[in-house]
Amino acid sequence: MDPLKPADARPMGREGVAQSSTSAAPVVTPAAAPAPAPAAPSRNVTSRNVTSRDVTGLIAELGLTEDHAAEPTALVTPGDLLRAAQALKDHGFMLMDTVGLDYSTYTEPRPKRFAVLHNIYHPRDHRRLFLRVWLDDGEALPSLYPIWRAANYLEREVYDLMGVSFTGHPDLRKVLTPDDLEGHPLRKDFPLGETPTLFRDGRFLDPAAFRAGLTGQSSGLTGYRGELRRGRGEDRTPPVMPEGGPK
Repeated sequence: MDPLKPADARPMGREGVAQSSTSAAPVVTPAAAPAPAPAAPSRNVTSRNVTSRDVTGLIAELGLTEDHAAEPTALVTPGDLLRAAQALKDHGFMLMDTVGLDYSTYTEPRPKRFAVLHNIYHPRDHRRLFLRVWLDDGEALPSLYPIWRAANYLEREVYDLMGVSFTGHPDLRKVLTPDDLEGHPLRKDFPLGETPTLFRDGRFLDPAAFRAGLTGQSSGLTGYRGELRRGRGEDRTPPVMPEGGPK
């Protein structure tokens, strides 16, 4: 027995704390659970007063037939177009676009040669519906101008490029092509031959010279080669149009 060591001395642990075989096991306090993350704001559409973008019920409500297309489309007859359009406007829809299509060379049979598509859109709930009207060659279609003023230039473009007439339009005339151009360029039977075109201000557009200028093969009608439009080449002064048009 070590005379320098007290009789009641206990063995020291590695941390310098007296240890005893009879001491209770250390109590481990569990770590506090992390605070729950704040809940994300609800994305329930009903809480935002936003309805579904599905228009199947709307098509049935209007008494229309749904068309098989990539976008929601309803079939409308010319005689029922104004009624359906007015009902859509009463629901808050607006006219976004109007296009004409010629199916004369389409691979699958269609009810009629032409179709006019009205793109109708709701600016608040973002619903979209296309109204498709089938037409024969020479068959007129009621204008949507009395319902949506946006139909003015949209229908004039279809009249100019496709040859579809709109009854009730206040100013149905060409909007893109020259007045003396015969035919409608977006029809499938429009001739693809190239002829010089006279514009209202007296300028001539010669197709061959214009195409040569676009490809950069020559100065063409404008006097500028293609590399100038790409930021290369020396400056050139456009030639003066000879009297009577290009020679």
